[in-house]
Amino acid sequence: MNDTQGSQDVREVDLQRVGVKNVVLPFRIQEQAGGIQTVQTTVQLSVDLPRQYKGTHMSRFIEILEAWKDQPSSSGQLEHILQDTRERLSADRAHIQAAFKYFVEKSAPVSGQRSTMWYDCRFHAMLCKELGYDLVVGVVVPITTVCPCSKEISVAGAHNQRAWLRVNLRTVPGHFLWLEELIAQLESFGSCEIYPLVKRPDEKYVTEKGYFNPKFVEDVLRDVVLWLRAHPLVTWFEVECEADESIHLHNAFAYQLEPVPAAINVFTRDLRHQDVPPPHELLAVVGAGANGKNGLNGSDGNAHGNGKSGHALPDVAARHP
Repeated sequence: MNDTQGSQDVREVDLQRVGVKNVVLPFRIQEQAGGIQTVQTTVQLSVDLPRQYKGTHMSRFIEILEAWKDQPSSSGQLEHILQDTRERLSADRAHIQAAFKYFVEKSAPVSGQRSTMWYDCRFHAMLCKELGYDLVVGVVVPITTVCPCSKEISVAGAHNQRAWLRVNLRTVPGHFLWLEELIAQLESFGSCEIYPLVKRPDEKYVTEKGYFNPKFVEDVLRDVVLWLRAHPLVTWFEVECEADESIHLHNAFAYQLEPVPAAINVFTRDLRHQDVPPPHELLAVVGAGANGKNGLNGSDGNAHGNGKSGHALPDVAARHP
């Protein structure tokens, strides 16, 4: 039969990403303790499409996902999936996004009763023929925050609420932060952790711990930022703390991204040895011309900046390299 997708297109428009999304499959996630956790995963798999081709072969994406879904998913495994995708679809770039709920068993702080907690997690990986492999790991961690101002001005009590830590990060190539490790550390930055199951002694504990450890969303965010800055494996991060305010109809939030992207087109294999200019210098540098491959002065896009090492990249889910 005729290959309509492979026929020539005369409009000469390269397409950045074509593929399948909202594919729901069971994926097997490697646990830190050595076990395997099977999770329901919503997947998006895509490639670039050169201008000469009318369309991609959509069925091949599903074939690839079906072939790999029973293999334990890890950073290395995602790279293999993308390599397979590039080869089978003759593409320069391949992207995969996988969103899932990850389950961790927690013990109540006093009674020790064990229960299961879920966390929204996400992998977003890209493999490019020229620029290599990139992986962003994302987690959403619920915490409790107690308002320091409310405590300070009140005779007794303080308003408190559930808050959400949303973190996306990149690590040094070849290294990976376990989800369990990342989740546990992020939980420690709230006024108190959240538990699925508490008995009365546990409820007393979390109430008092939160009260004596009040934090604004700004406090939480600064603590997370300092930890991520100091972590030897983290090269880039984006973090937000959002509180479902109990005394307002609106929410409070604080947000930070580091390092600041040097330009829109910064999808380079390794920016760890490049300085990134501070924000007030960035627009002037970018506007001065694109002598370097990152749109900055110099052959490699080098510029004086804050000295923070890392993959200073925009969200690969939203922008084309």
